[in-house]
Amino acid sequence: MEITEKAEEGILILTVAGEIDLNQSPTLRSTLRAKAAAKTPCLLLDFSAVLYIDSSGLATLIEYYQSSRAFSGKLALCSLAPRVRSSFDLVRLSEVFSIYPDLAAARKALTHGSS
Repeated sequence: MEITEKAEEGILILTVAGEIDLNQSPTLRSTLRAKAAAKTPCLLLDFSAVLYIDSSGLATLIEYYQSSRAFSGKLALCSLAPRVRSSFDLVRLSEVFSIYPDLAAARKALTHGSS
């Protein structure tokens, strides 16, 4: 798994590539913990290159979501492959997270405060 980051229009975009599984989720967890510690106001996870996510990966995202609420941080995800989206839908996390079809839609929603 690889994580790259860039800031755009006040949004920190993390592009995640590969599989988010038990072996890889600690890497994502440490990245997200650093963003929570820095009180990142607006975080967008681009999952366009994520092939798979398991329960440990989902737990990592929930952990960040919970910690970001303490400082009113916004979190959104975009570009989920059908297989990845089904993992979110299965455990009803698509009702918790703001999920957008693509980067443009997510950026627009986050910059206009409608996440």
